[in-house]
Amino acid sequence: MKVILLQDVENLGKKYDVKDVADGHARNFLFPQKLAEVASEAAIKRLETRKQEEIKIAEEDLTATELLVGQLDGQEIEILAKVDESGKLYGSITSAKIVKALADKGFLIKRNQVKLAEPIKETGDFEVALELEHGLEAKIKVIVGEEVNEKNVESADEVL
Repeated sequence: MKVILLQDVENLGKKYDVKDVADGHARNFLFPQKLAEVASEAAIKRLETRKQEEIKIAEEDLTATELLVGQLDGQEIEILAKVDESGKLYGSITSAKIVKALADKGFLIKRNQVKLAEPIKETGDFEVALELEHGLEAKIKVIVGEEVNEKNVESADEVL
């Protein structure tokens, strides 16, 4: 029996492949689990239409991601944190904080797209890679600065 796979099926084929399988396998396994449908002429025409729609959506998504990479590449974000006397942060700058800073600038990035080898634990400038869909990558600059609090302001006034 000829079937159209609706999902990837291990040891059989990829989504939208037309395969010839045993009748029992199709009726007892593929159809009940909604992994395949009968490959009638109408179903094959629907399949072609669906493939074209998915290709169009994928191309639009790629274009949108390329535009986002163009906007993100070279962006600078500043994150302020509490610092001890030696210049080390009390906490650390994680991918979640970078995502929040980017969201404040209007960029919606997921935490798993921020590639940090390890959290940032000191002040300074750091280059961070963002891995987006379709294998595209953008590099941003994260500037970690000292958060100004009242104690710092008072000690600065004493110096003046």
